[in-house]
Amino acid sequence: MATNNNKEIIYLPLEDVESEHCALIVDRGLAQIESIDTHSVELNNRRAVITVKNNKAVGQAVKAVKDLGYGISTVKNSFPVLGMTCASCAGSAESIVKHQPGVVNASVNFATGNLTVEYLPTMTDAAKLQKAVQSVGYDLLLEDETKQQETLEAIHAQKFQKLKTKTLWATILSLPVVVIGMFFMDMPYGNEIMWAFSTPVVLWLGRDFFVNAWKQAKHRSANMDTLVALSTGIAYGFSVFNMLFADFWHRRDLHAHVYFEAAAVVIAFILLGKLLEEKAKGNTSSAIKKLMGLQPKTVIVVQADGAEKITPIEDVNAGNVILVKPGEKIAVDGMVTSGSSYVDESMLSGEPVPVLKKENEKVFAGTINQKGSFQFKAVKVGKETMLANIIKMVQDAQGSKAPVQKLVDKIAGIFVPVVIGIALLTFILWFVLGGDKGIVQGLLAAVTVLVIACPCALGLATPTAIMVGVGKGAEKGILIKDAESLELAKKVDAIILDKTGTITAGRPEVSGEKWLNENDAEKQILYSIEKQSEHPLAEAVVKHLDRISAIALSNFDSITGKGATANHNNETYYVGNKNLLAENNINIAEELQQQADEWEHLSKTVIWFADSKHALSVIAIADKIKETSVAAITEIQAMGIDLYMLTGDNEATAKAIAEQTGINHYKAEVLPQHKADFVKELQSKGKVVAMVGDGINDSTALATADVSIAMGKGSDIAMDVAKMTIISSDLTKIPQAIRLSKQTVITIKQNLFWAFIYNLIGIPIAAGILYPINGFLLNPMIAGAAMALSSISVVSNSLRLKWKK
Repeated sequence: MATNNNKEIIYLPLEDVESEHCALIVDRGLAQIESIDTHSVELNNRRAVITVKNNKAVGQAVKAVKDLGYGISTVKNSFPVLGMTCASCAGSAESIVKHQPGVVNASVNFATGNLTVEYLPTMTDAAKLQKAVQSVGYDLLLEDETKQQETLEAIHAQKFQKLKTKTLWATILSLPVVVIGMFFMDMPYGNEIMWAFSTPVVLWLGRDFFVNAWKQAKHRSANMDTLVALSTGIAYGFSVFNMLFADFWHRRDLHAHVYFEAAAVVIAFILLGKLLEEKAKGNTSSAIKKLMGLQPKTVIVVQADGAEKITPIEDVNAGNVILVKPGEKIAVDGMVTSGSSYVDESMLSGEPVPVLKKENEKVFAGTINQKGSFQFKAVKVGKETMLANIIKMVQDAQGSKAPVQKLVDKIAGIFVPVVIGIALLTFILWFVLGGDKGIVQGLLAAVTVLVIACPCALGLATPTAIMVGVGKGAEKGILIKDAESLELAKKVDAIILDKTGTITAGRPEVSGEKWLNENDAEKQILYSIEKQSEHPLAEAVVKHLDRISAIALSNFDSITGKGATANHNNETYYVGNKNLLAENNINIAEELQQQADEWEHLSKTVIWFADSKHALSVIAIADKIKETSVAAITEIQAMGIDLYMLTGDNEATAKAIAEQTGINHYKAEVLPQHKADFVKELQSKGKVVAMVGDGINDSTALATADVSIAMGKGSDIAMDVAKMTIISSDLTKIPQAIRLSKQTVITIKQNLFWAFIYNLIGIPIAAGILYPINGFLLNPMIAGAAMALSSISVVSNSLRLKWKK
């Protein structure tokens, strides 16, 4: 970047601009942007040279070039932001980054604590962005991604422990202050004892409120920290003055009240609220950590001479041949070169049946090998693997959400300046109109206004309702992670359901069997063959026939991709697909064939059992629909919510499940990234989307959705990403969660009403509005009692939620 006449000259690195025609198109696109003064496109240097009035034009120029279909070399990164305490902190950090030269776009998500930024590498870098963020009192963590998670966890653990200690001490030290202040005000040295106990609470344990309030003041904004610092600081300072200079009031025939208990208790309450909030945030990164844990630390690389070498995963290169043993996780993406095995790919597809991998078949990082061994050539390693892409997509989806602007912070932003203004106006009016006692009465009235405006009830309004709502949800088997999802659930008008493990049980089971001549001897042979088979579907048959005892077989042979065969009493028996029977010229009775056709029409997997001449039995295996799924789907659609089913399974199976459950909209053969794209598509149409899933393959879509719900019997990663978890995996809990959301939001609104009604009535009275009418001036002690009463009303109203159906 260069400067000319106080304007910035920026060089945009272009891709795909290979002809004069292309250059002309880009040139015309840039001409439409008002904040670009001059511009030119250099075809040889593959760049656009633009002179801009401000940094906002950089983002507009990059978007314009991309909209025209041409690439532009930008870097997208996500960095944890350290030191944020509220939503307005996120706003400050975001604003400073957006104004850095070369930044195309930036957003700070307070919920995840991440900065997501896109910038031109020719103009800025991570170190420059870090310096900019540090200038406003925060910091960026620029560590390598492999170490980043551990560092963040250590920082969070340290912060949580520190907050826990502060809260404990604030509670212990506040108790004697409250007891003396409420019941033993006139005891000897009562004021001095309260001073001794409240001083460490306000000045030591509560110092962060004052530091953060000062940061906000420097940026001309206000939040809950401002309110806490102002009210406790004034109450404490006024009390110290009254205690040390009581004669000042006595000479004016006034009593010198102290308000140490108000200052100490407010800080103890707010610290408790912050502790609960920090605890809720503690698990936000565990999903990424578990995804990373799917990749093994070391692999066995087969050398050119055939020797096997244990190699760290970071040293694996594309082209290396890797040996995978039974039960091991596959480390990188690649292609099978020798051997074969069944591989559990449920983390990608969500489907429960492992997939047969033979020579020239693709394998993916994070998937789990079953009982066989094979070698494969590494094709994609490190950040290029599909697992790495899933991790990146989950991070991006979490970071792309709009910063969480807490309702209380919004209110406080307006409330604080108004209260300060009223307190100042009160003092001025008393000073001008109050006569001899104008200064004293004005000061008392101003302090009373600040005391009655104490944010205790305001701080409790949302968390108490959320705590009761979350507790009630837990009783009903619905685990809710945060207030945001509980509040949003009532607005949901589109729900996306994964099929496997969500609508269905998520594991193959025998759903039907038909025998030509049913007898226990033949069942024993079938059971014994399947018990020795490595095929995943064999487990379903073994489980179905678990009361049958095994018998001795001879010449057992597993036929890859077809089934298995064995001998018993000089007779050969076959278990497998229809091709196996056809190859051995086995006759199939009409009644068995008809039954098989019927099951195949319903997209069930069919297994045949035969001797050397005739088919003896046909068995259907399917992923069964849960007993409650149909009722839940009917109830959700009756609520006027659009319902969609997405599955990685084939079209025929998806159609059959949709027909059986009454779902009108479905999509088959959907990859993990396409699920997230579909969520975004619905969101672009103005829908509030809930995603319900149970597998790792659902994690990106869960992170992208407005409300994310995981099935409790699914993967840990899905549960970590999701903001709600249905413990029983019962879909009927979803409409219950929506109704709970509605009740909780109503309670929060009622709480905010009670929190403010005292202020709306109390502040004017505290200011002395009744004094000209009947001579009444509110005592600061009564103001403190009113503040306490508002807190009691809020907590009591929240507890009412507990008894609602």
